[in-house]
Amino acid sequence: MMGVKILVVEDENIVALEIKKRLQKLGYIVPGVASTGEDAISKAEGILPDLVLMDIMLKGEIDGINAAGEIRKRFNIPVIYLTAYSDGDTIERAKLTEPYGYILKPFEEDDLRTAIEIALYRHQMVNDREKKK
Repeated sequence: MMGVKILVVEDENIVALEIKKRLQKLGYIVPGVASTGEDAISKAEGILPDLVLMDIMLKGEIDGINAAGEIRKRFNIPVIYLTAYSDGDTIERAKLTEPYGYILKPFEEDDLRTAIEIALYRHQMVNDREKKK
């Protein structure tokens, strides 16, 4: 999908730059990178991306799960978690935010692209259904 804007939320700068590079290689626009939950919410409001790739463990007062919930609630932007954490408690907390995907690090580029495309399509279908009501 051309012109798709993705906000990357990752507190490790080297990892964030690698994700940004991979996304750009896949043809996506990365208008911003956030390293804290607070910064993610602020940038989501300013950029209004089409999708957010969210790490769960972030620096700052707000973790990725809380930031994702707030972004979804306030801006109706789909979130895909991109994280190294897959324990039961983390997954249960993450599910409550109704994510559009959950990718474990390290990830393959094809898995990332597929998850993004499915999330964007699903989000569009949900929005179209809501408009028809």
